[in-house]
Amino acid sequence: MRGAETPGATALAADAPALVSGPLDDEAGPVIPASIAQGVFGTYGGAQSRFGTSGSGPSANASGARGNASVRASAWVPQLPDLGDGSGGALTPQAERRVGERVMREIRRDPDYIGDWLVLDYLDSVAARLSASAAAQFIGGYRPDFDLFAVRDSQINAFSLPGGFIGVNTGLIVATQTESELASVLGHEMGHVLQRHIARMLSQNERNGYVALAGVLFGILAGVLAKSGDLGSAIAVGSQAYAVDSQLRFSRAAEHEADRVGFKLLAGAGYDPWGMVTFFERLERGSMSDAGVPAYARTHPLTVSRIADMEDRARRAPYRQPRQSPEYGFVRARVRVLQDRSRGDYLEEISRLRSEIDERVALNVAANWYGIAFAQLQVDRYDDAAASLANARAAFARFESVDGGKARGAPRGARASSPSLDVLAAEIARRAGRSDEAVRLAQAAHAAWPASHAATDGLLQALIGARRFKEAQALARSETESEPRQGAWWQYLAQSSAGLGDLLTQRRALAEKFAIDGAWPSAIRQLKEARDMKSVGFYDLSTIDARLHDFEARYKEERAEDNDQG
Repeated sequence: MRGAETPGATALAADAPALVSGPLDDEAGPVIPASIAQGVFGTYGGAQSRFGTSGSGPSANASGARGNASVRASAWVPQLPDLGDGSGGALTPQAERRVGERVMREIRRDPDYIGDWLVLDYLDSVAARLSASAAAQFIGGYRPDFDLFAVRDSQINAFSLPGGFIGVNTGLIVATQTESELASVLGHEMGHVLQRHIARMLSQNERNGYVALAGVLFGILAGVLAKSGDLGSAIAVGSQAYAVDSQLRFSRAAEHEADRVGFKLLAGAGYDPWGMVTFFERLERGSMSDAGVPAYARTHPLTVSRIADMEDRARRAPYRQPRQSPEYGFVRARVRVLQDRSRGDYLEEISRLRSEIDERVALNVAANWYGIAFAQLQVDRYDDAAASLANARAAFARFESVDGGKARGAPRGARASSPSLDVLAAEIARRAGRSDEAVRLAQAAHAAWPASHAATDGLLQALIGARRFKEAQALARSETESEPRQGAWWQYLAQSSAGLGDLLTQRRALAEKFAIDGAWPSAIRQLKEARDMKSVGFYDLSTIDARLHDFEARYKEERAEDNDQG
């Protein structure tokens, strides 16, 4: 109901600022700033956050179309007021998205960015459920296309960027023990985007909103360019440039609101409401250990009142026993391996995963065998990887039989499986040089999971590896038409076209890939070379000229923005 009071909520302070300077006041009462309405998220990530300074639905196939996971804003928003664009009309959601995309260009170039499709698909599937929950409960009047990604960092944390981009540290995924725990953190983070906290924070800047946001961009990029070893170092520098470390923090009351609205998203999406409580409690225990305070606990002070509030809400929530997505365990195990960097690291991970099985402490035996198979693949032990994957399938089938049926989303009559299992089988065969087997397995995975980007990517790699360029070109062309903003499909179109000797298509595809990456000079050069080819027809020439004009205009515009920032 519009204007309905949230149970346990504290009245708004009429003159309280949206932001407070200096350290959080843990002794103060939960006074909610006037500009933080009931149900509005507080800051997530705080002073030390990484870059914070700077087919949806419950199906567990974890392969919903990336970029299509969002639910559009409802025309009627009864729970939350219309907060506007946060900058008096100067900063639009479109401008915020543009800045976020420019930041993402730099992140995707970093070796710590994890572009693994199985991980990306899974994170987006969770975001899709949470976004649908927000829409159903009329939470937030602004709902962008959420784009989640993982970063190789063992710290337990997550961060949001302008425009709906949300990063998740691998350490956070590994630290969770259930899917609901992970969803509770992602829901909290998505709230900052839903309520446009970055834009609202910048609205207090004396400069024009877009100029201020662009300043944030260049502060982040300065950190990326100045990094000395990993992405975490870059974020620390970018954090200082953004001045959040000691200047801009939301109050503790805003953190309470973040918890409460995150709880609503979690419960509304069908996850276990106790997931947030158990995760908080584990982090609180970790903060008391000799190992040091987890990054999440440092940036989100875990007070007794916060945990008690969530416990009270979980206790009053209707009982439910949600079925955990099979992909959660497999992706968690995959991320454990992706955190490693060397052959020695992979061998140690294999040993740890085996020990957990032998000692009967593995959270998910099938997932542990899957992680072993994936790690063995990294050290080129293909036969061992295939055998471990077979063990993973057997353990998963036993679990599915006990748990009451096949994996959700699997085709009728099919064996218990998942995108992770099927895609890895094709990947092992391809890496082992068994091209025909790799194509067969990849085709089966693509047929079983048609919405999975990972399955599509695996099939394209298998077809190109088997030199079946015509089939690969047809599939890649179809994907570029369906998702023109995904650079991977343009890359595959260029590779398959090169194999066929189709230089015109190759150059045009490379131009689109370079444009998505922000490499405007290279994109323009590819189009000029395509335009000058003797074989180009009139229709293609006119299309190329139009695209070239567009690229040159966008390149000029970005250069002007860069110059404005000095």
